[in-house]
Amino acid sequence: MSHMHLELPPPPALAPGALRVIPLGGLGEIGRNMTVFEFGGKLLVVDCGVLFPEEHHPGVDLILPDFGPIRHRLEDVVGIVLTHGHEDHIGGVPYLLRERADIPVVGSKLTLALVDPKLKEHRLKEVPRHVVSENDTLELGPFSLEFVAVNHSIPDALAVAIKTPAGVALHTGDFKMDQLPLDGRITDLRAFARLGEAGVDLFLTDSTNADVPGFTTPERNITPAIDAVFARSEQRIIVASFASHVHRVQQVLDAAARHGRKVAYVGRSMVRNMQIARELGYLNVPDGVVVDKIDAAPPERMVLMSTGSQGEPMAALSRIANNSHPQVSIEPGDTVLLASSLIPGNENAVYRVIDGLTRLGAHVVHKGNALVHVSGHASAGELLYAYNIVKPTNVLPVHGEIRHLHANGALARQTGVPTVLLAEDGFAIDLVDGHASIAGAVECGYVYVDGSSVGDLTETELKDRRILGDEGFISVIVVVDSTTGKIVSGPEIHARGLAEDDAVFDEVQPRLVSAVEEALAEGTHDTAQLQQVMRRTVGSFAGRKLRRRPMIIPIVLEA
Repeated sequence: MSHMHLELPPPPALAPGALRVIPLGGLGEIGRNMTVFEFGGKLLVVDCGVLFPEEHHPGVDLILPDFGPIRHRLEDVVGIVLTHGHEDHIGGVPYLLRERADIPVVGSKLTLALVDPKLKEHRLKEVPRHVVSENDTLELGPFSLEFVAVNHSIPDALAVAIKTPAGVALHTGDFKMDQLPLDGRITDLRAFARLGEAGVDLFLTDSTNADVPGFTTPERNITPAIDAVFARSEQRIIVASFASHVHRVQQVLDAAARHGRKVAYVGRSMVRNMQIARELGYLNVPDGVVVDKIDAAPPERMVLMSTGSQGEPMAALSRIANNSHPQVSIEPGDTVLLASSLIPGNENAVYRVIDGLTRLGAHVVHKGNALVHVSGHASAGELLYAYNIVKPTNVLPVHGEIRHLHANGALARQTGVPTVLLAEDGFAIDLVDGHASIAGAVECGYVYVDGSSVGDLTETELKDRRILGDEGFISVIVVVDSTTGKIVSGPEIHARGLAEDDAVFDEVQPRLVSAVEEALAEGTHDTAQLQQVMRRTVGSFAGRKLRRRPMIIPIVLEA
């Protein structure tokens, strides 16, 4: 998908003393968050995440932000600031560092600990790292940074205030205002107010739940629902969650301890992340609760903590639902608890997993039938509080699909924010003399990771894959005598992925011979042109007769 924004010109050279902000991901989608700040000839990157592919991205492993707009200026990048450790904010970091490995990476202790295995996997060594905490300050080039504690569905999340002579930009990252968080770490509204008193010129705010009225339910409120699931389950319990949701895993461990159950982790990322969280003190594991083997206790005393809450095809829960997991299989009477909300775009995949688990005899508990998950993002009421506390001059809603950005912008206007900018990926926003405006747009699009290939897969090739998957494939082979210009063999027509037998093409064979011979008689001997004649003839037949638009591969051989 390309974001060309033909209605906007390329942004002009940045005026002296101005701050430019260019989102390269996360505006118009839930994922691949990345924002570039430019001042005084230097660049600062905030977050660098991935987007997970949907059904219309066949074969794609990950989707990255487009580094194209800054690729020629990588030497000007003074740092990558990470707001928290979720994949949609850190997953793209190694791909950017592969292009310049000595860019300093800045984040909280847990966030950087979750980045480290990714760097090792990509053989990135000696990457400069700066561990920061709330209330810390850091100078990176012309940018003066101040970090603020925010509450989210992962520990150690931070907002960042970016101060330059052009003004102050406050980026919330992902946040909510849970007043009774499990770890006792609340969003620091006092720091928000202090920054607001001093003057916030540009407020970049999380939009994910902007269209949800009221306030996000506190995490503590779901503990009784989890306890109820444990109390009534007579066999094994499988809990699926994000591999980074330390708070949710903590609740499951505590419930297991209360109900005399053991917990085993299933899924490589779950095992790795919980080991990191435990070693750093973010996860408190009750004595004797966590075990290494999935059959370390009888089924009625076992809990499996699994990945795959979003229906990811290769994650543990999807493989369990497909009965293809090498170690775990569903037994009648098992309970599966989906402790997550649906990320937009994943609904069909999740419901397929629920159906598969139900078919195998599991009782599936999810957000639709029990209060077993709460969001990590601020709802409309919390965003209104944030605007009234910070009182920014300009607002740029970030992190959300188009409807979320617009809903967030409407909230900002209701509180009297003078300027609200609704932008998309690639828009360039300039802050000059305290006023922010859209200065133009750069071309940026989706960058696909396809196996070992990064950025080589194009939209055209993806379209071909979709056609192959949806409409099938027809090959047509003709052998032409290069001397006489006559057909000496064929046409041979073979189809794959079509319900019809190859005999259905008997009808088009004479028409195909006639079209090719007519082209040859008119002096067309170019192979590519003859192939076009064949493609048009067979395509017209398939559309009319079969009501399909398959991929057609014509081949002309010269004898």
